[in-house]
Amino acid sequence: MSDLELEQRRRIFCAVELPENIRAHVAAHVVLLQEAAPPPLKISWERIEKLHLTLKFLGELNSAQVEALTRAAKRAAESVEQFELILQETGAFPSSGSPRVLWLGLSDDTHRLARLHGQLETEAEREGLPREARPFQPHITIARIRFPNAARAVANFHREMKFGAAPFTVSELTVMQSRPGAEGSRYTPLSRHGFKTEAGDCWSNIKSHI
Repeated sequence: MSDLELEQRRRIFCAVELPENIRAHVAAHVVLLQEAAPPPLKISWERIEKLHLTLKFLGELNSAQVEALTRAAKRAAESVEQFELILQETGAFPSSGSPRVLWLGLSDDTHRLARLHGQLETEAEREGLPREARPFQPHITIARIRFPNAARAVANFHREMKFGAAPFTVSELTVMQSRPGAEGSRYTPLSRHGFKTEAGDCWSNIKSHI
C-alpha cells in the first residue's frame, strides 16, 4: 500500500446522533456514577458531546469505500420513516467477570431501528463492504474501565440506578469519521441522510470533504 493510500484511509462508522436534551439526561446519570466510583478505579468517561448510537463500525476505509458507504447509508435511510427510541436500560460488558464497558440500552418498540440496521448491512454489502458478524446490540457507551480492579462495584451501582425513561425521535442516519487526538478521538459528521417522510420525501446532506 502506498503512502498516499495510507493517508487517504479514514476510520469510519455509521451512527444515530443523540439530541441535546437526551445528552443532558445522560450527563446527570454520569455525574452520579462518577461520585460513586472508588478513587483508585481508572475509568475513561465518554464526553457527553460525543454520545451516539453506533449502527455499523467499518474501521479504516479509503475514499472510494467512504463514497460507497455514503451511497449505502442514503439507500438505507430511504427505507424507513422516522421513529421513536427510548433510552432506559443500564448494563455493562461483559455481563460476567470484570466489567470493562458501561452502557445505556434502548427500547425499539417499532422495530424500525432493527430494520434500519438490517437494511444498512444489506446496502453496505451490496457496495462491497463487509457485513458485521456479531449480533446487533444497540447501546450507548458511557464509560470504559481501563483497569478493572474493583470495577464490579461501580458497574453494579450503574445497573441498579434508576434511569428515567428518555424517549426521543430518530429521523436521520449519519456517516462519521473518528480522528485520534490527545484528549481522545474526535468525531466529524461526513454525511447525514434523512428518513422518508409521509409524503415519501428524503434528503441527504453530504460534506464536501468526503
